[in-house]
Amino acid sequence: MTVPPASAPSAPPASARPAVRAYRREDLPALYDICVRTAHEGQDSRHLYPDPDLMPSIFAAPYAVLEPELTFVLDDGHGQAVGYVLGTADTAAFARAFRTVWLPTLTGRYPAPAGPPRTPSEEMIALMHDPERLVLPELAAYPAHLHIDLLPDWQRKGHGRALMFRFLGALREKGVDAAHLSMVTANTAARAFYDRLGFRPIEVPDPGPVTYLGRSTTVE
Repeated sequence: MTVPPASAPSAPPASARPAVRAYRREDLPALYDICVRTAHEGQDSRHLYPDPDLMPSIFAAPYAVLEPELTFVLDDGHGQAVGYVLGTADTAAFARAFRTVWLPTLTGRYPAPAGPPRTPSEEMIALMHDPERLVLPELAAYPAHLHIDLLPDWQRKGHGRALMFRFLGALREKGVDAAHLSMVTANTAARAFYDRLGFRPIEVPDPGPVTYLGRSTTVE
């Protein structure tokens, strides 16, 4: 699914009433676009990953397709999604579904690298072919995980908090007690956001360039 760049409005019209709502199937192109424009430490990733479908095929679309009931968007007030939160209630089950249901739809376009990755795109394709990387014993107490992204002009306005609490509330309704996420350690702005929302570090051996954070799904 190739999505034209900048398909979503860059800033809210004065009359708009942004609101978090449940995901609809027609939001999928917007999810692709948002993912591409935030996948490099919260900024546009097109200079690193020329194929605009690559990052969304790993970090956005499979969640919306496999667990749409846990996908929520920020609507700009005119029906356009300008941010999202999505994830899974059960990381181990999601990894299995990614392997058996989602990955077969991608292997023709993204075959597994024959050797060590040589480009950023090949690094991501290697991740695509290893969904089991998501399942770590240190994360067992945080069975759910999530991804949250907002277009830059919609950040720092309280919308991220609203998205996150909607997602955590949905997990709580499913009886899930805790969730985790991984973030690029260099993205200090994202870390400050997660800290404010009560996420705390989870120690994972050799985490590479990412930091793992977790918190209870209780929303007060």
